[in-house]
Amino acid sequence: MTPTPPLIAAEPLVLRTRAWPDYALLDSGAGRKLERYGALTVVRPEPQCWWRPRLEQDAWASADAVFDPADDEEAGRWKSRRPLPDAWLMSWGEARFLARLTPFRHLAFFPEQAANWAVLAARLGALDGPKRVLNLFGYTGVATLIAAASGAETTHVDASKKSVGWARENAERAGMGERPIRWIVEDARRYVQREVRRGSRYEAIILDPPKFGRGPAGEVWRLFEDLPGLLADCAALLSEEADMLLVNAYAARISGLSLAHMMAEVLPGRGGRIDWGELALVEESQDPREIGVSFFARWTRT
Repeated sequence: MTPTPPLIAAEPLVLRTRAWPDYALLDSGAGRKLERYGALTVVRPEPQCWWRPRLEQDAWASADAVFDPADDEEAGRWKSRRPLPDAWLMSWGEARFLARLTPFRHLAFFPEQAANWAVLAARLGALDGPKRVLNLFGYTGVATLIAAASGAETTHVDASKKSVGWARENAERAGMGERPIRWIVEDARRYVQREVRRGSRYEAIILDPPKFGRGPAGEVWRLFEDLPGLLADCAALLSEEADMLLVNAYAARISGLSLAHMMAEVLPGRGGRIDWGELALVEESQDPREIGVSFFARWTRT
């Protein structure tokens, strides 16, 4: 029988994250966004917001913290109107995790990923048989907790010891400290290569790689140079019953369609379908605007 290539969707998808009890995009415009994280409101740079803000200036001026970027990259510092906690508890579904004001303009998780969390939870919930999940570049582990809450045996890999420490703390906060989660501090490429040699298999693999990074032993990660090889190795780790391979990227020079074709190349006989597109945050208003913030491609078995 001739191997069946995966079908690449003809049209892109926009996976939209709308407000939930612990998060909302309140307003956006003039290169910034006003958000609520739990009880705190923050202002962060957002170059995609070319339009004008809708809320009165007082709403923006009363934000608890404003991120002041140091340059065109991600680094900078927060300015707060009053003393703020170092961390505060938030939740999505069964996952509970800590938000923090990091020096890289985000708050130790990415709210737009809630659209991917919903897909992950739904597919794992419907999956019979083994549920082994590999979360690469797992950061503070919200996706890991979503997988664990769905009954999966999960392997969480990140090169940052600090990030994995935060992820383990989040698991304890969520009451999931005893769930079958393996916490690995290692370069993602090295770990995956070793897993290929060991013959390990997973039913779902998710990747959220940065544009640039360094491993614990000084390994250098460059998205455009290193993602194709890593994705090929991930394809080799998918079991016969595998249900999903998801890659997400924030680089401006990439697109969901290019990720989809890269994915199809490493899954030549898998069949299934590759959806692609972008993740978007949706304002909490009667006439909401949407901010596209990252690109994704997702292979599913059916």
